[in-house]
Amino acid sequence: MKLDQPQLGTPQFSIVGDVSVDLVLGTLDGWPKIGTEQLLPRSELRAGGSAANSALAARHLGLSPHLIGAIGNDDLAQWLLLQLAGIRVELQTCASDTTMSVGLLHADGERTFFTSYGHLQHLTPDFVLKHLPPASPGSVALFTAPFLLPGLREDFSQLLAQASSKGYQVALDTGWPPEGWTPRVHREVEGWLAHCDHLLVNELEAKSIANSHDEREDLELAVQRVARLLKPGAHLIVKLGAAGALGHVDGRSIRYATQAVSNIFDTVGAGDSFNTGYLAARLNQASLRDALAAGCRTATAILPRFPRKRIAAGELAHCLQPQS
Repeated sequence: MKLDQPQLGTPQFSIVGDVSVDLVLGTLDGWPKIGTEQLLPRSELRAGGSAANSALAARHLGLSPHLIGAIGNDDLAQWLLLQLAGIRVELQTCASDTTMSVGLLHADGERTFFTSYGHLQHLTPDFVLKHLPPASPGSVALFTAPFLLPGLREDFSQLLAQASSKGYQVALDTGWPPEGWTPRVHREVEGWLAHCDHLLVNELEAKSIANSHDEREDLELAVQRVARLLKPGAHLIVKLGAAGALGHVDGRSIRYATQAVSNIFDTVGAGDSFNTGYLAARLNQASLRDALAAGCRTATAILPRFPRKRIAAGELAHCLQPQS
């Protein structure tokens, strides 16, 4: 499935990864007794998955991203396509139901997800490479959720290497491995990092990749360990939630602190929104500090909005404007 056409001559922002359907429900004060029913006052059915969240954030910023992924072969897939209007999409149609995730938001701010296997099992490297054209200078390809995409995961290092050979800066958000950070997963991820120009992870993921056995260990030590696994000159970005973000390149780290935002009901996709703001700023030649700021502003602007489908294309373009 292909919608819209690329605009040539400018750096491309391509996003490769998981596209699915999210049903977000809340707020849940406690876990209900098995066999009962509970009514929840707030809900939204929307496009989801890290790749789709990133692409939608780009649309909110007024960008024209290129989204490569997959959909199922059912009515829900056709509905999903409608939610991606205005985004150039190339989605492999798989002989499967569309993957759906139900996100339950708890009163303490935590989230619980129930996700079906669905079509995410079937996205192939051949489809991705067929639809990832040679890059114009400065282009970025963001890869998301490799642990949820077994068809890509098997040869993921090679896929990243081929994207790099096409001229893209390779950006990666690893996500969390369902099997945990086993020795095999560590070896696997280390192979991926050698191809990354931008690694975008949260604090717990950074410490896990660094093989920190104590979550209380100093973040900077973990950052230094992870940075040694990246290619020379690569940027390691650690998302710190409400505390902002940390960027590390060439042995030096800087932090960007955000102002607290109250009354946020739905935090699903916070990291994806940050990724898009950060990478969009880098496409515009922003400095590391300014890109961290743009990522934080983008997430801060999107998270309070519920339902998010009401955010108009380009409405949040101001998030990319440098602040004095």
